[in-house]
Amino acid sequence: MIIIGENLNGAIPSIKQAIIDKNEELIKERARLQDAAGADYIDCAPSTSPDVEYETMVWMIKLIQEVTDKPICIDSPDAKLLARIIQEGHLKKPGMVNSVNEEGDKCETIFPIIAGTDWNVVGLTCDQDGIPSDPQKKIDIAKSIIDKAVKYGVDLKKLHIDPCVMAVSTVPSSMSDFVTCIKGIREYAPDVKVVGAISNISFSMPARKYINQYCLAYAIEAGLDSAIMDPCNKDMIASIYASEALCEIDKSGRKYNRAYRKGLFGNKK
Repeated sequence: MIIIGENLNGAIPSIKQAIIDKNEELIKERARLQDAAGADYIDCAPSTSPDVEYETMVWMIKLIQEVTDKPICIDSPDAKLLARIIQEGHLKKPGMVNSVNEEGDKCETIFPIIAGTDWNVVGLTCDQDGIPSDPQKKIDIAKSIIDKAVKYGVDLKKLHIDPCVMAVSTVPSSMSDFVTCIKGIREYAPDVKVVGAISNISFSMPARKYINQYCLAYAIEAGLDSAIMDPCNKDMIASIYASEALCEIDKSGRKYNRAYRKGLFGNKK
């Protein structure tokens, strides 16, 4: 499971305030903690107003790179801003671009830049009409993004499709729809990875952690490859290792046992 640490997002109140206050130490500390918890990528999502988003992202990238060598996931709905960040060379190493979709020319903006490189990219299953409720429509959008990636020479192993999991509080079928999308995308393009922002499913629900944990377990069984999540949440990390052992992704539970001994989830007994 590829873990994209979600804790540097301006939608989080403490990060929003840190951005306003230019609190460098808080940004660095969140990056350090996610690195230590085992995140594969550190998400950098300013979520500010468009007039300050570029400057804020450059500032955050600089701080993250001062404390960790983990690759950064640059996260914005503005594909041209993401392209600018890449082309200006603000990152020490290729990371992940989040995201493109079928709205406008986002794929056409990003794909030519990352083709033939080590950059990964996230494709969202939405278009000019927003996020569809029909899982088959999401799969169709995914297919279109995949076909464009092939056209531009993007390595499909570096493409992560996000089926945009919906909140179960408003869409009761959200989990089964998520599973349908995971399986449909993998059937169409086995090399493509499927990613999910897991905490979306529990929005407006009480005791959200239980919804998130079981969503993650179901999704891993269906074939989920990567998750945008809090790597410092030991319950979620335990769900990953336990699910991979039970689904025979982790043969004989070797990774589970090793992670437990390292204290990645729970206290050693």
